[in-house]
Amino acid sequence: MDSTRSALITGASAGLGLATAHHLAGLGFGLTLTGRTEATLDAAVAQLTAAGADVVGVVADASAWDDTERAVSAHRERHGGLDVVVANAGFTAAGDLADGDPVQWRAMVLTNVLGPALLVKASLPHLTAPGGHVVLIGSVAGKVIRPGSLYGATKHAVASLAANLRAQVTASGIRVAVVEPGIADTPFWGEAGPPGFALAAGAVAEAIGYIVQQPAGVDVNELLVRPVGQPI
Repeated sequence: MDSTRSALITGASAGLGLATAHHLAGLGFGLTLTGRTEATLDAAVAQLTAAGADVVGVVADASAWDDTERAVSAHRERHGGLDVVVANAGFTAAGDLADGDPVQWRAMVLTNVLGPALLVKASLPHLTAPGGHVVLIGSVAGKVIRPGSLYGATKHAVASLAANLRAQVTASGIRVAVVEPGIADTPFWGEAGPPGFALAAGAVAEAIGYIVQQPAGVDVNELLVRPVGQPI
């Protein structure tokens, strides 16, 4: 497939990241995917390649600066320009502020909050301007009060990061969006699985596609997407 635009997506081995990769590939984007597990990432790249995508995978920890720089460099080597970055990598830790595991907290905060900041720093010098896009994946959990939820606090921070970044770069023509999904059918839920009304991962991917296909001069900054049936 001949691609005229390209996107780098973190945490793209499965779930929302992989769904987003499939959707953007269908729109003609060249892709770079990152993930921490080589076997899972290789399977995702093979799946997309078989579908005709121009894609490369980079094993990387989103919370590590050297890995993030390496992913951006690999993207530019493969695709030349960089039009869209999607900071999707993230996870939640079990428990709450009373009974959670501080070791897991540290990893979660580094991935969910530091990770997007590192991706922004590494990609900003190379994003196509005007018109380049930074898309940060937040959550409904960052919009509502959930007693004792440090995960919710990390996603609130992502929304704040998006607003602060937009204030910094909008004069240069770079566009910034935060997408805040509700309950979605992804591996996030583990063996128990999500409720039956959960959003399909592809529905969130289409929301991201909507944002990055806006015409020049249009900057969609925040998109909250809940499934019908989710009360909060």
